[in-house]
Amino acid sequence: MKLFRLDGKVQHYAWGGYQYIPSLLGIAPSEKPSAEYWMGAHPSAPSVITTGNGPVPFNELIQQQPAEIVGPQVWGQFKELPYLFKILDVKDMLSIQVHPTKAEAEKGFARENAAGIPLNAPNRNYKDDNHKPEIMVALSEFWLLHGFLPQEQLSQVLKTIPEFTSLSGIYEKEGYYGLYKSVMEMPQALVNMILRPLTDRMLPSYQAGTLPKSDPGFWAARAVLNDPESAEKIDRGIFSIYFFNIMQVQPGQAVFQDAGIPHAYLEGQNVELMANSDNVLRGGLTPKHVDVPELLKHTRFEGVHPNILQGDNISGGLEKIYPTPAPDFVVSRINLQPGQVYTYTAKAAEIMIVISGNATIKGSDTLSLEKGQCVMAAYGETYEITTSGNVELYKATVPV
Repeated sequence: MKLFRLDGKVQHYAWGGYQYIPSLLGIAPSEKPSAEYWMGAHPSAPSVITTGNGPVPFNELIQQQPAEIVGPQVWGQFKELPYLFKILDVKDMLSIQVHPTKAEAEKGFARENAAGIPLNAPNRNYKDDNHKPEIMVALSEFWLLHGFLPQEQLSQVLKTIPEFTSLSGIYEKEGYYGLYKSVMEMPQALVNMILRPLTDRMLPSYQAGTLPKSDPGFWAARAVLNDPESAEKIDRGIFSIYFFNIMQVQPGQAVFQDAGIPHAYLEGQNVELMANSDNVLRGGLTPKHVDVPELLKHTRFEGVHPNILQGDNISGGLEKIYPTPAPDFVVSRINLQPGQVYTYTAKAAEIMIVISGNATIKGSDTLSLEKGQCVMAAYGETYEITTSGNVELYKATVPV
């Protein structure tokens, strides 16, 4: 057997929505927000695989027959399933964050282990020794922050927003690094002095519904209203909202976040695929651990011209693939109508989830799939997918 049902794990983070993921999975909404649905073998929340002998955690199943499940080439290179597949429902904005490179993650993980910091400690930066490049494909209109504004645009922001004019000279002399270091290390009283008048100016327009989401003032006002501590101290993460690109992405469009690119998800639903890691260095807009020196050490201080990936059609137009430079993963979207057949032989372990419609997948087993259901095809499995209506699936695998 090389074709199995897979059940992921819902993660209840404070920024998540209440309806989207339960509705996708066909389960009752929880009292807690349902922020992420994890599909993979990460030890902190492994998916469950239904085998002939009953349910088995995916990471344990891989250990039983690693090369046969993951694939000999992938196991040889990574010694694990190298990706983590997720569905996200972002109701409130996520923290400003950066992911480390592989080399830096190895050093940071070893350093914190040597210091005796428990893996689940709130002040832990490195949960593992892996990098965490990631790609997201929008399932709805999606908004995010992504990289610093190009030089001219950032210069314009600093000159035209009255509260920021005092920062303009720092940027001219010391560039991106000097500017960002200065606001991230600024005493809280000064942060309040600069940001309070700005957010006070934005709040009436936000509350009246006259600010477009493309305006940083929209997200700055929302951040203040959502933060119970904002009366005493305004979150310095609001500087990032003004200094970074605000991107609007439509369903089926994708964005790749490489190591060192500062970013934050703002609103919407997406499919996310990343290296099998939970390493996040945070810089604000979060109640979680913020480590400014570590964030500054790993951030790429350069202007970014956002690149929206449209995907490339393959498999006779039935599949759209979103290539990235990451060796750990590749995501694709499969759309089928009645009479169309998608056939493939897995070159590495694959995970597929049905986003809408229903399908039948036939290989070493025959499984009927409805919206929200997942399968895992092990290395070497040849299968075909058909539908009696229309079906949309997303597939995660490794580019081999």
